[in-house]
Amino acid sequence: MQTFKLIVEYDGTDFNGWQIQKTGRTIQGQIEKALFTMTRQPVRVTGSGRTDAGVHALGQSAHFRCQTRLTPDAFFSGLNSLLPEDIVIRSCTRESETFHARYDARQKTYRYYILNRPLALAIGRHYAWHIAKPIDIEAMAEAARHLQGTHDFAAFENTGSPRSHSIRTVSAARFLTDENNPQIIFEITADGFLRYMVRNILGTLVETGLGRMAPEQMTAILDSKDRGRAGATAPARGLFLVDVEY
Repeated sequence: MQTFKLIVEYDGTDFNGWQIQKTGRTIQGQIEKALFTMTRQPVRVTGSGRTDAGVHALGQSAHFRCQTRLTPDAFFSGLNSLLPEDIVIRSCTRESETFHARYDARQKTYRYYILNRPLALAIGRHYAWHIAKPIDIEAMAEAARHLQGTHDFAAFENTGSPRSHSIRTVSAARFLTDENNPQIIFEITADGFLRYMVRNILGTLVETGLGRMAPEQMTAILDSKDRGRAGATAPARGLFLVDVEY
């Protein structure tokens, strides 16, 4: 029995999320289908975490175990030849038998993209949240600073999170600038995320950017642990899982 680690990139537009469901197309399901073709045995793929329908990944991490003589290079080439165009295996490595993509993860980084201009995009509309009204990035950045540190993020959690508690440690929450990208880019790194946590944070930050909340209200929202105090859930299409650290 061997353990393999995958780094997976995918366009989540046409998927019902990472995790296999009774109906609908999923990333996990597509990879397991390809692995069955290669090994002729049922192989369970475990991701570092779930991404919801419409969410993308540049560096999702996953592992699988199977009895095989195939090398990591063989799995890398074989999977990329079998998978649909909206899933790409970026790397495949052999790991120790104790490696677990979810439980061994120490930090994850997400990015969220906002297009802030009057005119929407036709090409690229699946990869950013279009907001036509001008937003104050400095106010959003000030609000985001209140997220850093260890807090109870229950106010930014949707029901159904598979968790024992809602305390998480955010090591970075910042807005990035890129001269070649006109979009607003928010990046957040934490030791774990609750269901819809990043999207609920973005919805709240945008409320701040539109002048509907003061930046310092972020602390009061955190302290309240009340989902009703935070902003609406941002669309899935602007969210990317960028990296998982071990």
